[in-house]
Formats: sequence, structure tokens, C-alpha cells
Amino acid sequence: MDNNSRFMPILLIDGVVPFPNSKYTFSVEQESLIEGVKAALGMDNKILIANAKKFDEGIVEGNIYRIGVVGKIEGAMRILDGVLKITVSTSERGFINSIQKHSDFTLCQVDSITEINSDVERADVSKDILMDLFNNFRAEIPVQPLTSKLVKEAEDVGQLCDVLGDKVVRAFDDKRKILEETDIYERTVVTIAFMEKEIERANVKNEIMNRARANMEEAQKEYFLREELKAINEELGDKSGVGEEINGYREKMKKLNMPQYAVDKLEKEFERLKRSQQGAQEGSVIRDYIDNVLSLPWGIYSKESKDLKKAERILNKDHYGLEKVKERIVEFLAVKAATDNINAPILCLVGPPGVGKTSIAKSMARALGREYVRMSLGGISDEAEIRGHRRTYLGAMPGRIIAAMRQAGASNPLILLDEIDKIGKDYKGDPAAAFLEVLDAEQNVNFRDNYLEMPYDLSKVLFICTANSLDTIPGPLRDRLEIVELSSYTAEEKQHIAEEFLIPKQLKANGLTKSQLRFKKDAVADMIESYTREAGVRSLERLVGAVCRKVVKERIHSTKLVTITKKNITDYLGRRRFKPETINAKDEVGICRGLAWTSVGGCTLSVEVNILKGKGNFKITGNVGKVMEESYNAALSYIRANAEELGVDIDFEHTDVHIHIPEGATPKDGPSAGITMATAMVSAMKNVPVRSDIAMTGEISIRGKVMPIGGLKEKVLAAKRAGVKKIIIPVENAPDLEEIPEYGKENIEFVLAEQMNDVLSNSLV
Repeated sequence: MDNNSRFMPILLIDGVVPFPNSKYTFSVEQESLIEGVKAALGMDNKILIANAKKFDEGIVEGNIYRIGVVGKIEGAMRILDGVLKITVSTSERGFINSIQKHSDFTLCQVDSITEINSDVERADVSKDILMDLFNNFRAEIPVQPLTSKLVKEAEDVGQLCDVLGDKVVRAFDDKRKILEETDIYERTVVTIAFMEKEIERANVKNEIMNRARANMEEAQKEYFLREELKAINEELGDKSGVGEEINGYREKMKKLNMPQYAVDKLEKEFERLKRSQQGAQEGSVIRDYIDNVLSLPWGIYSKESKDLKKAERILNKDHYGLEKVKERIVEFLAVKAATDNINAPILCLVGPPGVGKTSIAKSMARALGREYVRMSLGGISDEAEIRGHRRTYLGAMPGRIIAAMRQAGASNPLILLDEIDKIGKDYKGDPAAAFLEVLDAEQNVNFRDNYLEMPYDLSKVLFICTANSLDTIPGPLRDRLEIVELSSYTAEEKQHIAEEFLIPKQLKANGLTKSQLRFKKDAVADMIESYTREAGVRSLERLVGAVCRKVVKERIHSTKLVTITKKNITDYLGRRRFKPETINAKDEVGICRGLAWTSVGGCTLSVEVNILKGKGNFKITGNVGKVMEESYNAALSYIRANAEELGVDIDFEHTDVHIHIPEGATPKDGPSAGITMATAMVSAMKNVPVRSDIAMTGEISIRGKVMPIGGLKEKVLAAKRAGVKKIIIPVENAPDLEEIPEYGKENIEFVLAEQMNDVLSNSLV
């Protein structure tokens, strides 16, 4: 720069980088810039053309690029909406030294810039390189004749760089770097780099265009061929142009072992497709139907396994316990191997959540060598979901049974009907009624889906249903199912499952090994006893996962082996949530321990009785249900009728009896506490203690007969955990003792009671 300073107005432009020795036409809209142009016209027509970093912020210090171009206004005229159109010829670079704000426009002090050439020899060589690059660019992208003329007439390499920066280089920042470089040699270096960038960009653009052109030519070729084929078909009488499409369908049909009625049905659809107008909605509906029919596994069967030992090995490996289910599957395999012609059974696995009903079905499919499809039925309330929609409806589709067959890809899969007890029912129909045909071995050989409009054989499908309760399954549907009840896991079974399945699974899921984390047996037992109350093992698995995650976090700071014991388990899982059940410390009057069966297993139940002076009122508290109230009334009726025989000497008309079952927040119901309430009342009325180490379960009649109950296995295991030494059960439940594992009966004396006298003689001190 030199001291040759001048004052002139500024013309701020957006998106265009001006270069010396060029001519530009600008449209000026802002009033302050228009006033600046007028000021320039009143002086010597000179104006400084500049760029801003942010055009909307205007001419302020820090926003204006310091180097611009000095221009001379050659013409100006008003066009529409007050916009001023000007033509400017540029001459040289100028440096903005300062800015002076006036009332209507802005002046700037502009210093002339003296260009230098730090390496004349290399700059001259660079001129040839730039010409070669321009020629290469021109070979890729056509350029305006004026651009070629200006490049050819450039007087020196510096001017050549300006022409290329103005006419060829596209990026705003790249143009600014060329303009602001006052060293001619350095200007050639950056211009060469930007020219190579533009050539690469041109190559990529041409490659994309060529590819798009080739695709368009291919599409045009295909269009002309199709039009030609259409004309040929019209000459031959096939105006719809679907003859070849139908031939393709027929080829697919030949590969399937379809029954004749299905073939005849499709042939009718082919005729309808021929008659349909091209582009009509009917043709699309017919094609969808044909595709759905041909996608079904007609006559395709997966090869079933007949290896009984292998099946047993798979079932035992995947699941611990569930002996009834495993035995039933092995029986099915044995019979099938013997007869080779047996319809699959329809099993319904009933049990509380988390005991492995869903997962055992998947293992069964693997053991049998069948395809596996799971169908969740919870909340389904539309019969069309099962049986399909009629084709008269827009968007009709097959039902979920046919969709499952298509997904399986074989005609003999194992289909799991999960949560069949949670099917709904509304004005759209009853889905449970649709299953009457699906799950009937005599009818499902000709199952008819509303969409297919023809029979489909489901007789080779092995249907497995799961349910938490049989109460909500309609009687006719339940009659078609072979019920297999799954009881809750015992503590010992949960311990084994945790050690053999859950802990290894969670270690792997959290990236741990046995050498990094170890669970002691007492820790697992404490997790089962003090942190969970469930029939299955889902909560137990979540607890194991929680411990694993905390250990992974600890290993950020220490990589030592972590051993989880009963002592340190609270460091990982917090305080214990449940207290273990224990028997009373001493024999007490009016307190007797009963046994209950809940959805999460068995538990002990304390029954307390108070005898008070009153007016002959009798009440029961503790959030009990209607059935339990009836058991209480039956027990009281028995005692009052047999008071003399029982040795009860109280005035019932002037005595109140209050019976309470603790844990009032927990609902309780069922008849099995009948003998427990009777024993507690007799104890209180006679003032004779009940043995603290005894527990009992059984329903009572008003004649004093002890009647059978359910859930004996769970109740006995709960009593054993509480330390009970003697258990009184109904004599009719004696066969159920065989289902209780031996470890559950160790050190326990069982009393089989037929009458209430048997109960009292073994329980009162």
C-alpha cells in the first residue's frame, strides 16, 4: 500500500466478489447505497465495491472486508420499485483505511495497493500451468466465449489469476482469497489449487450427468419395448398386456403342491385379471390376492426330528423343571415315531407369569425341528384379526393365522398363541369364537379364512397356547385344549435356574466373566427370599442384571474379582424388601397359622381371634373376600352346633367374636382357611393355646368335614421356609403329596384330617 489515498462512497454487494479489469451490472435496493451511488455520480463517478461478512448488518467496522475494488460508474437508471440499476467498470484493488458515516451514505478512505512478485520466474511458469488447467476445465465444462477471450488477452499472470477467479472459480471464500492476495506469485499458487478443485468438481458433475443420462436412456428403451409389446399383445387379442404376468403366476403355481380347488380358484382369478381394465383398481386387488395365495406354503413341510433323546436334551438344556410339559412333548414324539400319522396336540400351558411358558414353546419348536411363529393375542377384540377380512372391503388382508403360515414358510410349524386368556370381545365379534375352528383337530383341516375364500389345512400345525388363568377362557374353547398346568418355581428351583441360566446370561450381556464376578449361594438365596415375591424368575433376573451393572461401573476404578455374598448384597441392591416368614415364638391362645396360595407362590397366614363380652356380634377383618367370609360363617356354625362336644362353654348371645387376618392391605379370599379359623376360634373360646410349630390348610363344612384344597405344593414349601414342623391337610389331598419334592417334605410331619376333631386333637396344646 502507498500513501495515495482517496475518499469515495462504498457500494456494498452480496454474493459476488468483484475483481479488477472487469465490468459488472448491479441492482441497488437499499436507500443508503443508492444515495452513495448518487454521491459518486456527483463527484468523479468513482466508487469502492466491497463485500461484507454479513450483508444485512451493513457498512460497519469489523463487518467489511478491507480489500475491495475501485470502480467507475458508466451508467445508472431507475427500474421497477425504486431499484437502481448501475453498470460499473473496475480498475484496481483498493484498501479501506477508514469509514466515515454521512447522513445519507458512507464514504471510505481508500489506499492504493502496490502489487509485488516474490518469485518472477516461478510466476511465469505458473502462467503456463494455469492455461493448461483452464483448457482441461474447458474440456469438461463448456465456458462462455467471452471468458476464453479474456483469458487469452490477459496481459500478465496476475491479471490471468483475476480472470480465472472471476469467471471460473465458484466458491465465495476461494474468490476472496485470490482477490486479497497482493503477491502475484502467491496468487498463482492459490489459483492453481482452486482450479484443480474446480476441475475435480467438473469431473464429478459430468460423471453424475452421464450416469443419469444412461439411466434415462435405459428407461426410455424399456418404455419403447413395453409399448411395442403392448401393441403386439393387442394384435394377438391380449389387450390388457397381462398374458406374460399370468404365465409367471402359473409357473409359481406348478412349483407348489396346491390342491385342485385352489388351482381352480386361481384360474378364475386369472380370467378376471385378463378382463380387468388396464390401470383399474380391480386389477391391483386381484394381483394382491394371487400374491397372497401363492405365498402360502402349500404342501411344504419342514423335516421333523424323531430323535427322542435329542429332544429331551434340548428341552432339559433350555429349561429347568417343567417336567409335565417336557413329558407331554416326548410322548407326542414317541407316538408320532410309532404311527407316523398323528395330528398334533393342542396344548395350553397355564401358570403364573415368568415360569417359562413362552420360552418353553420356542424350545419345543427347536426340539421338534419345526418352524416357530409367535402370535400375541392380548387385547385382540376383532374377529377379522383371526379370520381375515372379506375382499369386498378396501385394504382387505388375510387373518393372523394365515399370515403366520406365510411367515413360517411350512405347513407344519409350531404356532404359539400367547396370552389366549386375554382376548377381548366387542361389537366387531368374538375372536375366541374364531379359534373354535382353528383349535379343533376335526375342523381345522378345512379352516376357511374370509380373505382366501377357500379351505386351508391346519391339521399338521402344532398349536401351543399360554394363559395365566383358565377363568377367562370360554368353556367351548377350553374344551378343545389339553391343559398342562405349570406351578410356580420353588426356592430351590429358582436357585438352580439363577446359577445355571440367569447369572451366565447376565454376565455375558454385561461383558463380564466368572473371573470378574462371582455369586455365592447364600447371596442368591437371599435375593430369592428377601428381594423377590414372584412365581417365576423375571424379577430375579433383573436383580442379577442390576448387580452386574454396578460391578461394571466399579471396574472403572478397580479390576479385582468381586464376590457377592449375603453380607454385601445390600451394597448392590439396597435394603431387603421382604422379611422371611417365621413361626410364632411360643404357643398362644387364639392364634393359628394357616397356609395360602397366591399368584406368586405359597405363603403362611396368621389368623387371630378375640372373644369379648357383647351382644352376640361376629365379624371378620383383614381385607377378606366373600368366599373367606362364608368359610368363617361355616366354621362358626360348626362350633355353635357342636359346642358341648368341643368343650366350648360360652354364652354366644352375650359374646362378640372378632377374627382378624393381618396384613390388611393385601386382599385375601378362598375357602382353604376354613379349618384354620375354626381352630383359632375354638382355642380362644376354650382358652387353650395352639401349637406354634403347626400349620394347616383345608376347607370346612358346617358338619365339620375337612374338604380338599388346591396349591398344596406351594403351601407346603412356604411352611417349610417358615420352620413349620407339622402340617395338617385334608385326607383327600394325600395323592398330591407325591408331587412335592423330597427336600420339601424333609423333617415335616403330615397329618391327614378327615373331620375337624382330627385337626383339633393335633393342634391344641
